[in-house]
Amino acid sequence: MSKNALIIGASRGLGLGLVQRLREDGWNITATVRNLNTADALHAVPGVRIEKLDMDDAGQLAALGDALKGQVYDLLFVNAGVKGPNDQSVDKVSPEDIGALFYTNAVAPIRLARHFSGQVSSQGGVIAFMSSVLGSVTMPDAPELALYKASKAALNSMTNTFLGTLGDTSLTVLSLHPGWVKTDMGGEGADLDVETSTRGLIDQVNAHAGKGGHHFVNYRGETIPW
Repeated sequence: MSKNALIIGASRGLGLGLVQRLREDGWNITATVRNLNTADALHAVPGVRIEKLDMDDAGQLAALGDALKGQVYDLLFVNAGVKGPNDQSVDKVSPEDIGALFYTNAVAPIRLARHFSGQVSSQGGVIAFMSSVLGSVTMPDAPELALYKASKAALNSMTNTFLGTLGDTSLTVLSLHPGWVKTDMGGEGADLDVETSTRGLIDQVNAHAGKGGHHFVNYRGETIPW
């Protein structure tokens, strides 16, 4: 029996790669993009239901909920996120930029997950968030990405709290580090291609399905310290 996935943020990069790998594995996919007119690569993947969503927009989230009412998913994967301002010095960032970064990377994903958690299967269902090793507060790396790091640490914290709100649940919640990947955000100097990273991420989804709890792991299944 085919499995069903809802992938949030799939027009390019890792989100698109997740859709491609899951379709290769025979999953049924619903994927969201902010702009339907700039998702040619996603439209080229056969058999994908594509919906419009700006995750920050409460009205669009409600509309998506209405459009997908009654659907049940084995996987909800929240991939959407932003890098934030080019200059991540606390001396120069504006309140508006830091607010937008934390809202998109830490608050909006949890609001979306709360909205759809009741539609994730109680039989081995997984809710996954695209986190980063940079969200580990024990690793003082990449000072040039200080604000992005903080937003991913906030996402991890919000995710942990979110799991607590689900009560006695069999759902598994994953905070996933994709590796340093050749995407628009990762740059051409990165270590991994999208296919390798996304194949590994899906391997972790499959490996953790049914385990329950909250796990912070990379695409190879290695545990990352909080």
